[in-house]
Amino acid sequence: MSTRSVDFIFMLTKNDQTISDARAYVKEIVSEGVKHIGFKDIGLPINELKQLADDLRKEGVTVYLEVVSLDAESEKQSARVAIDLKVDYLLGGTRPEIIAPIVKDHPLKYYPFVGKIEDHPSILTGTITEIATHAQQISAIDGVDGIDLLAYRFTGKDVPLLIKEVCEKSTKPVIIAGSIDSKDRIKVVKTNGASGFTVGTAAFGMKFPSNQTGISGQVQSILEMSEL
Repeated sequence: MSTRSVDFIFMLTKNDQTISDARAYVKEIVSEGVKHIGFKDIGLPINELKQLADDLRKEGVTVYLEVVSLDAESEKQSARVAIDLKVDYLLGGTRPEIIAPIVKDHPLKYYPFVGKIEDHPSILTGTITEIATHAQQISAIDGVDGIDLLAYRFTGKDVPLLIKEVCEKSTKPVIIAGSIDSKDRIKVVKTNGASGFTVGTAAFGMKFPSNQTGISGQVQSILEMSEL
């Protein structure tokens, strides 16, 4: 199976929450050529998330907000926050039947989680068949623009098959999020049909080999791995 270029989405996050000094990294990351940058709906107060979103828009990048809310009311509030922050993509959440009607008339793209999500940091449970069938179902919902798959948080064993099956069953693009921390995992994402992937914690943990120190080196390394 051939590889292809996928979108690398840099997440200003560690351990599933936005880092406290996220704004300090924006210009450095953008200067390395990153076109897609995101953050979580927890970790910073709303006024600071708004400042962060403003910084990112000024840099001309595509802006992503990923939801980690576990209850319905919090998830609805996060969707309203995404609209208020004027992000380009709302990722995550587990209730598209509730959120899609809220966001479908707004320009942001909505990519809910597929499968059963538990705990925080989140894990993905169920069988590959169940998750792929769910992807087929929720990708058909009006107002859903794509799928957010926590492939490397999957409690099963065959992650490449999971990604392949979900990408084949979904009628819309699939972004792979969570625990992508190596060239091998990026290759799996590229060869099984995903449109993009996120990296946050692993980059701040300096997990990727690079000749340059710091976040700049991590970004360079990941961008090279994500290209053809």
